[in-house]
Amino acid sequence: MDTQRIIAFIVFSFSILLLWESWQNYSDPKTAVEAQATKQKQPAQSANAELPVPGQGLKPVSAIAAESQVVRGARARVVTDVLDAEIDANGGDLRKLVLTRYRKNEQADQPFVLLEEKAGRNYFAQMGFVGGSLPTHKTVFELVPGEYRLKEGQNELKVSIKANVAGAEVLRTYTFQRGSYVIDVDTRIINRGETNIEGFPYYQILRHGQAPEGESALMHTYTGPAIYTDAGKFQKVVFEDIAKGKTEYVKEAKDGWVGLVQHHFASAWMTRDPADASQRQFYTGVVGNDEYSTGMIFPVVKLNPGQEKAVSMRLYAGPQELEKIKTLAPGLDLVVDYGWLKVLAYPIFVLLNWINKLVVNWGLSIILLTVLIKLAFYPLSAAGYKSMAKMRKLAPRLQTLKERHGDDRQKLHEGMMKIYQEEKINPMGGCLPILVQIPVFIALYWVLMGAVELRQAPFALWIQDLSKPDPYYVLPVIMAITSFIQVKLSPASPDPVQQKVMMAMPVIFSVMFLFFPAGLVLYWLVNNVLSILQQWRINKVIEAGGKAANDSKH
Repeated sequence: MDTQRIIAFIVFSFSILLLWESWQNYSDPKTAVEAQATKQKQPAQSANAELPVPGQGLKPVSAIAAESQVVRGARARVVTDVLDAEIDANGGDLRKLVLTRYRKNEQADQPFVLLEEKAGRNYFAQMGFVGGSLPTHKTVFELVPGEYRLKEGQNELKVSIKANVAGAEVLRTYTFQRGSYVIDVDTRIINRGETNIEGFPYYQILRHGQAPEGESALMHTYTGPAIYTDAGKFQKVVFEDIAKGKTEYVKEAKDGWVGLVQHHFASAWMTRDPADASQRQFYTGVVGNDEYSTGMIFPVVKLNPGQEKAVSMRLYAGPQELEKIKTLAPGLDLVVDYGWLKVLAYPIFVLLNWINKLVVNWGLSIILLTVLIKLAFYPLSAAGYKSMAKMRKLAPRLQTLKERHGDDRQKLHEGMMKIYQEEKINPMGGCLPILVQIPVFIALYWVLMGAVELRQAPFALWIQDLSKPDPYYVLPVIMAITSFIQVKLSPASPDPVQQKVMMAMPVIFSVMFLFFPAGLVLYWLVNNVLSILQQWRINKVIEAGGKAANDSKH
């Protein structure tokens, strides 16, 4: 197997590896049928179904019994510089959350909606008490409807709602902060009755089981619940497994958070103090009508007559901005999906982010990152290009050898190996540049896919979103041209069939790149240009050296 065939095999294998996960999600009809069958079998639970009670084992959670039972009540609209939220009097749910600084994928002129109340696509943040007579997420609170707006000069905005249940007065206060996607929730309970009251605080997220709207079927990213504990670390809980009752995660711990992850965004309930060691119980459940819930329950709150207590919690609902979310809770930065090459993708993003702080343009940052990576691997790639240059120089001798031995593959191979030994050439050396690039390329692919910082980030001219494919396919076409030039600079194979395969590879590769993020194509294009310059220079040096040697003999 000669160098050209090896290179073709590597490129083909890499393409299959990179697209395999996405293709499985797109083309496996069996999975889709099973998911639909599971959805149809889900019972619509009654409105009085129990929440899990600590110490009594976990039971299915009734967050919202069915689509028809979602009742719309009085609403408080909260507007800050980054959020547009709505709190419903029914349960005090946070039922709408618009991230005004981000745009929809399918409608770039519309703001991105994370939480929403929509037929078949409900996504709420809920809370309450279980195991007693205190309010649940089905209790109707007293709420002053209208708009609450963060005014200029204000750093925070508070919205309070109240409920009176069985002699208990419950006052819940939401605190929104300027420039933040963190919402603090404080609940104060006052026992104004004559008997003791108690309840276990719970916090949960209700969401439908579908992928985000506007996400390409070939862009497969995880959507579903996530639970983090120090013991179990970051654990994904797939919707289909919840429906089948096949969930495996840490059920109880003295740390951790629960959340819902989707491409570029996440919501998560966590304690305000990351060092809080309160015992908590984690749960997931099927609500019905393709809706699921995930949450956690905290130790019981007991109040004697006249006594009052307060419990606090924190909700993060926003973009997966790595530098910000990693400070909120241990492990929260793991919601950013860097694929199976996280060990390489994470430092690449850190470096890319650092460069962007200097140049303030993600496209230019990708170009500079490519240059740095090329410099870092220069000695290794230079050795590979030297090997290819020597192979190119030997092309006439190899062609003569092929003509001499004709179809005798064994003698042809033996003759080639003899020439390689005489010239001290490693035929595998030409593969080094590609082998070096593949892991970096895959890691950068996941960085561009997973980093919300690059979402709708413009570069220049027609490239206004580096996380999306080039709308006019200009970059893939230019990349095809540079790939063709690289092939011409590489040693030609004596085999005519392999020559045709190598000439077709730029076209095949470019077709695949039509569907990749523009930022990734930009990286590969710049890398090609640098490789061409490096290969051209080395070819000239090798050829000049050979000519000088021949002149000295004469």
